[in-house]
Amino acid sequence: MPLDPQVARFRTGRKLAGVKPLYTQSLADARAADLAAIQAAAGAGEPVHQVTDRTLPGPDGDLPVRVYRPAGTDPQPALVYFFGGGWTLGSIDTADGICRRLANAVPCTVVTVGYRLAPEHRFPSAVYDCYAAAEWVAANAGDLGVDPDRIAVGGDSAGGNLTAAVALLARERGGPALAGQVMVYPNTRYGAETPSMQGDADPYLFNRHSVDWYWGHYLADPADGRHPLASPLLADDLTGLPPALVVTAEYDPLRDEGEQYAQRLAEAGVPTELTRYDGMIHGFFAMSGVLDGGARAQAQVADWLRDRFGRRDG
Repeated sequence: MPLDPQVARFRTGRKLAGVKPLYTQSLADARAADLAAIQAAAGAGEPVHQVTDRTLPGPDGDLPVRVYRPAGTDPQPALVYFFGGGWTLGSIDTADGICRRLANAVPCTVVTVGYRLAPEHRFPSAVYDCYAAAEWVAANAGDLGVDPDRIAVGGDSAGGNLTAAVALLARERGGPALAGQVMVYPNTRYGAETPSMQGDADPYLFNRHSVDWYWGHYLADPADGRHPLASPLLADDLTGLPPALVVTAEYDPLRDEGEQYAQRLAEAGVPTELTRYDGMIHGFFAMSGVLDGGARAQAQVADWLRDRFGRRDG
């Protein structure tokens, strides 16, 4: 189908305003522009019963973490959420709107971590920071008021990639036990040459040049892109991973690799749900303030998590 009318208006607005692609800007300018654009499109942040900024011990020093707790009795299920931004942009603040809505809608405690960014800290720094966050939530479940048997991981874009990597690491290391994994338009393979990646490189939307720019910052060596913690689609074995929800967008260069990962999970016997949002673009999940599709996708994620958390068999 054509671009959703709301997406088309969004694109026209960017064109008329002469918005420069992030990959043409300096790193500092791109980070500032990314945060401003996400906050403008996310809509007003929902009030949450309790929001607390803390730190957790990371692999190379303390990491900032924000904990969103809806009203309710303990213990609550928990979602450890990893923000997007190509491992290069993004912060706890860019995921604030998403975390607030999911905390209220599921309801569950949501924990998001300020993992280290590239190119200052290249692969696999972000992977091990995010894994440390999942471990911390499980180890401190009592202090956080969460149920250690009902912890899920999730994220959008690079955060979806990190979600897949954390799930693989948790299986490899024997924990923490995860009730589910949510991957919204995830990167799953470095150097993918899929039809969606070869599509029109629209300068006013996320495109293949954006993808190359992010990978270029993330990887110290292109050979690192073959590692399954960078490219989960290249993992030899996907059996035994937690149930998965994969969300993709029709007009997204990452669409095909996300859907291929969902297919491989299903073939490996992992309960997997895949939804493609027609007419949508990369980033729509974080744009619920201007795109109805983003609001629908957030509601779907909340429903899926509620169902997973309702099952104590994991």
